[in-house]
Amino acid sequence: MTTPSPTPRPMRNPGSPRGEPLVWMSAMGLTLGLTMVLGLLLVIFSEGLASFWPRHVEQFTLVEGSRGQIAGSRVIAGEILVDRAKRLVGSEEPQRELQVFVGNRDIYKLGFQWLDVNEIESRSRPEDLILIERMEYGDAIGTAVKLIQADGTEVAFGTAAFETELVRLTELAEERRDEILAIEKSQIGSINRTMDELAIRKRSLEQPADPKVVASIDAKLAEQQGLYETLAAKSKELRQRQKLEKLVYTLPTGGENTIEVGNIIGHYYPNQLGPFARFKRFISNGVAFVWENPREANTEGGIFPAIFGTFIMTILMSAAVVPFGVVAAIYLREYARQGPVVRAVRIAVNNLAGVPSIVFGVFGLGFFVYVVGANMDEWLFSDRLPTPTFGTGGIMWASLTLALMTVPVVIVATEEAISAVPRGAKEGSLAMGASKWQTIQRIVLPASAPGILTGLILAMARGAGEVAPLMLVGVVKLAPSLPVDGIWKSTDIIPMVHLDQKFMHLGFHIYDLGFQSPDSDAAKPMVFATTLFLILLVVGLNITAILLRERLRRKYKASTF
Repeated sequence: MTTPSPTPRPMRNPGSPRGEPLVWMSAMGLTLGLTMVLGLLLVIFSEGLASFWPRHVEQFTLVEGSRGQIAGSRVIAGEILVDRAKRLVGSEEPQRELQVFVGNRDIYKLGFQWLDVNEIESRSRPEDLILIERMEYGDAIGTAVKLIQADGTEVAFGTAAFETELVRLTELAEERRDEILAIEKSQIGSINRTMDELAIRKRSLEQPADPKVVASIDAKLAEQQGLYETLAAKSKELRQRQKLEKLVYTLPTGGENTIEVGNIIGHYYPNQLGPFARFKRFISNGVAFVWENPREANTEGGIFPAIFGTFIMTILMSAAVVPFGVVAAIYLREYARQGPVVRAVRIAVNNLAGVPSIVFGVFGLGFFVYVVGANMDEWLFSDRLPTPTFGTGGIMWASLTLALMTVPVVIVATEEAISAVPRGAKEGSLAMGASKWQTIQRIVLPASAPGILTGLILAMARGAGEVAPLMLVGVVKLAPSLPVDGIWKSTDIIPMVHLDQKFMHLGFHIYDLGFQSPDSDAAKPMVFATTLFLILLVVGLNITAILLRERLRRKYKASTF
């Protein structure tokens, strides 16, 4: 009986697509994701950089009886921030509105106002309008009238000496501010620390105390008190001198206002700036934003303490997470007997990566602060109790909390890197008489270094931007004192690194500006600018780690493959 031959399958045309729709869908998904990321970065960069660009100041004359008037006046001057179209209920066409920064918050009790374009009678850009940057109440906008010097001499606006004298007095005021800061922060701060140490020493003396020792401590306290009073009097005198010179200017709504020159940071005429002068002002605004301290509830000034705090916290977190993650990965891969227990540990590690960050914050508060920190105070700083030293939030506990949160990423990346090391390299080392630890130390770890750095890069990218756990373990709204400086305190575990100190963070700064600021409109440009610098900081740290990884990869390429 003849077996029928199977029906031959039709040959597929080599040119017909097979699987190409899925490839195109994957490409479209990747393109969409990249477009969204690039669009977000474009918005952040454009809005962040635009906040430093000096705008023109326009003067608006409003229609009588319009809703946009301030204190019954028909004239408003300010910088246009937003020009939007708003569709009103029952209206067929959208209505245009302008968001204007009007300044003079001490007079108008507001910093921003929305104006309906239909209520604007006319608008102009007077060249004599002056924008004054102040220490308090934000910027002032108006027309300068005269400058009153300390001896009562008046210099009228428009004379040749006005601008020169105003610049000179502003620079003198800045020098006095720096001198006041040096006296109050450095010199008086040092005296206060010395007096605190003497008071603690006196309180910790065994009873009955030696009268000679007590008398010696009291004499030193009296000496420090005398120095304090001398410096405090000098600081008070400088502050009084800051109030002597005054600048008188006319408000756009009418009437005059007076500003103490000691409260002025700088000034310029925004409608007189050319392209080069405007770009120069743009650069100076960006530099000041990076290097200055915040002021006016963080809506004015710079973000240097937040940048420095974020950088130091990320470095401390990285220094803590890498040893723990690498040791755990080495044990799981090289020493632990593979079985149900190890598999359960790996599952737990992978699940830890998905735990919400606020849970780690609660754990850090309960374990690091209330348990470890409180016990450290009992053992090492009992003479300072009941004032806590490490029994409260600080940069060390914040770094360890984020290290605990990101350690699963480092463990997984390190395990993958160790498993990628050629087996022959390890067996060759063992055959040459090296111990297992020597093989790990000299063969496995160097070859795994690029993978370990990959885990570190991922950990830094996540940890640097976290906010929720930091709110519980050490971050604060304002901390102008840096956690690392040239001052050696008795509570320092690492010299001149104040691990017990609270700190500022860029992520929390963004949250505070966007949701806790008393004037959200004033904080909006700062939100984008701070976000821009947070991205730049994370990118800078990641690029440094990537360059180091590529260097190690080239160095150990021969031994890896």
